[in-house]
Amino acid sequence: MVPEVKLHLASELLELWRQSEVVLYAKAVNSGQSPPPYWAFAWPGGQALARFILDRRAEFSRRTVLDFGSGSGLVAIAAAIAGAAPVIAADVDDGACAAIELNAEANGVFVETIRNDLVGCGRRWEVIFAGDMFYERPLALRALDWLRQMARDGARVFVGDPGRTYFPKHGVERLCTYIVPTSRELEDQETRETSVYRLLPE
Repeated sequence: MVPEVKLHLASELLELWRQSEVVLYAKAVNSGQSPPPYWAFAWPGGQALARFILDRRAEFSRRTVLDFGSGSGLVAIAAAIAGAAPVIAADVDDGACAAIELNAEANGVFVETIRNDLVGCGRRWEVIFAGDMFYERPLALRALDWLRQMARDGARVFVGDPGRTYFPKHGVERLCTYIVPTSRELEDQETRETSVYRLLPE
């Protein structure tokens, strides 16, 4: 789907999750169950956004970009390849932040990584990308309110989504649709119809 971007990806979610828990417990980093390593896969929404960016490079060149909930860094890296700068990749997972740095290095681009929940942050970016943010209700509601506020403040907010349960039913403009390859580890099928939307400042 996005051959221009090289990624270090996992093939088996459960085995990687088990190994990461072993490492975290050994280092006394985590006193509870570690979150699933979702950053080790290229999710449909991220793949669609990355394809969208690379097919429209001039539109994002020299723009300040935030990749919100970056995961593997796929979208941020695509933006950097397209010439955006600076590019910020934000995620709350330590594993994701490490993966983003490794993947950016593999592609010869620089992406600034922030380990933080940026919901509520008033910082300005010209463009914000968010892929696969609407699979869980609490996160979807928090993220949507903040992203709409960012749109009202002048950011262009683009969302990649394959039809998640809590995707907003209004206030979005569909821009394009792709058939995206997926992993059976994550989805119930081998491809997902996934669209890129512009989030409107209601």
